[in-house]
Amino acid sequence: MRQFVNMHTEAEVQEYLNYEPPARPVKFASVDLRDGQQSLIATRMKTEDVVRAIAMMDTVGFDSIEMWGGATFDSCIRFLKEDPFERLRLCKKAAPNTPLRMLLRGQNVVGYRQYADDIVERFVNVAAEDGIDVFLIFDGLMDVRNCEAAAKAAIRTGKRVEGNLLYTTSPAHNDALYCDVAKQFVDMGMTAVHLEDMAGMKDPISTFHTIRALKSAVDVPIHYHSHCTGGMADMCYWAAVHAGVDVLDTDFSAFCHGTAHPALESMVTALSQTPQAVRMNIDRLVEINNVLKEIKAKYQAFQSQFTGVDISVLQHQIPGGMLSNMESQLKQLHAYDRIDEVLAEVPRVHKEFGYPPLGTPFSQIVGTQATMNVLQGERYKMVPKESKAYMRGEYGKFPAPVDSVVQRKIIGDEEPITCRPADLIPPEWEKFKAEAGDLARTDEDVLMYALFPVVAKNFLEGRN
Repeated sequence: MRQFVNMHTEAEVQEYLNYEPPARPVKFASVDLRDGQQSLIATRMKTEDVVRAIAMMDTVGFDSIEMWGGATFDSCIRFLKEDPFERLRLCKKAAPNTPLRMLLRGQNVVGYRQYADDIVERFVNVAAEDGIDVFLIFDGLMDVRNCEAAAKAAIRTGKRVEGNLLYTTSPAHNDALYCDVAKQFVDMGMTAVHLEDMAGMKDPISTFHTIRALKSAVDVPIHYHSHCTGGMADMCYWAAVHAGVDVLDTDFSAFCHGTAHPALESMVTALSQTPQAVRMNIDRLVEINNVLKEIKAKYQAFQSQFTGVDISVLQHQIPGGMLSNMESQLKQLHAYDRIDEVLAEVPRVHKEFGYPPLGTPFSQIVGTQATMNVLQGERYKMVPKESKAYMRGEYGKFPAPVDSVVQRKIIGDEEPITCRPADLIPPEWEKFKAEAGDLARTDEDVLMYALFPVVAKNFLEGRN
C-alpha cells in the first residue's frame, strides 16, 4: 500500500507550517446535485427533487452549483426516464441567481467514447442555451487535445470555461505535470483551473504543495475538489485554504463524507474566525440541509454501503461514484461477495493500462476489466470493446507506457493511433439525425440519441 503514499521532506513540512495564507474569503461551490448524489445514491435523484433543492440553494451565495454532466445525463434517460435537458431548463428557472455548472468530459461529452467535433460543438451550444453558465472541461487522460473542441465551442458561447485536472498517484503523475496541463488550459482560454482528487488519496501537506505550485504556475483562480473516501479530505481542504485556494467544492452535510465530499456547514464554521471566512447564513444552511435529508431518505435503496473510511483507496484508487456503482453491478451479478477480489485486481489492471486517472470513463473501463478478470477466472479472457478501444489509443495518449504483453493480448497486431483521436471521426450530426428520424423532435433529442443510441431510443419511444 505504501508504494504511492506521499512521503514529505522536513523542508516541505516546514514550508507548510511557516506559510502565511492570504487574508481573503474562500468561496464555495455546491456539488450535491451532481457528484454528491453520484457518490452516495448512484445518481438516482429525480428532477423534481433536484429542482426543489436548487431553488433553496440559489439563496446561499455559491460560486456555482454543479448539477449537470457527469453521470446525471445518462442516469436521467437510462434509469429515471427523464429528459436531462428539461432538468437543466427547470433548474435554471428555479435558480436564476447562481451560475449553474456542468462537468464536461471533453471529446467524450457526457458519454463513454470519443465523438466527432460537430457533436461536441452542438452539445455545448444547446447546453449554454438551456442554462449552463460554467463549463468545467476535462479529459480522462489529461490529453489536452481532447479538450480543444469543447473549450473553443464553450468560449464562443460567452460562458465561463474552466479546466479540470484529475489527481492520481503513479510514477507518471506529479506536480510538474499538473502545472504543465494547467498552463495549457489557460493558453486555451480557460479562466480557472480545478484540481480534483476523485478518490480522496491526497494528504494535507501534498495538497498544500500542489495548490501552491498551481498558484505559481497560472494566474487564474484555483479550485479544489476531493472525496472523503481516504478520510483526509477535510484536513486537505484546510491545507488548501492555507495554500491560498480560491474555491472549494462541498456538499451539504446530508450528502457529505463516505465517498462524497466535505460538509459545507463544517467548512463555513471552521473558517468563521479566520481571515478566509465567508459570509453564509448558517441557519439557512441548516434549513436547506433538512430538506436534503428528506430527499435523500427517498433513495435508501441506492445508498452506498461505503459510509466510513476506506484507506485501501490508496491502492485501488477507485473514485466515490465508481465504488457505489461497482457495488450495484456486483449485486446484480449476484457476486457482491467477490468485491474484495475485484478491488485487489483494480491496481493490477491500472498499472497494465498505463495509469489512467480513474475518472469517467477510465474508472469504468479499468473497473469493468478488473471485474471480468475476477469473475471469468482468467485474466483478459473477456475484454470489453472499451478496453480494446483504449489499447488502440482511441481515447488519447497513455499517461505511462502500457504493458505490451497485455496490449497485444487485447488488440493483437493492430498499431495504436497517435493523432488526436477525433481527427479520425467524420462529422456525425446528420447521420444521427437521420437515424433518429421521427423519434427526435428537437436538437436535444438528436443529441440524446447520438450519445446513447439504444437507451435514448427506448426513452424517446416511451415519451412519444
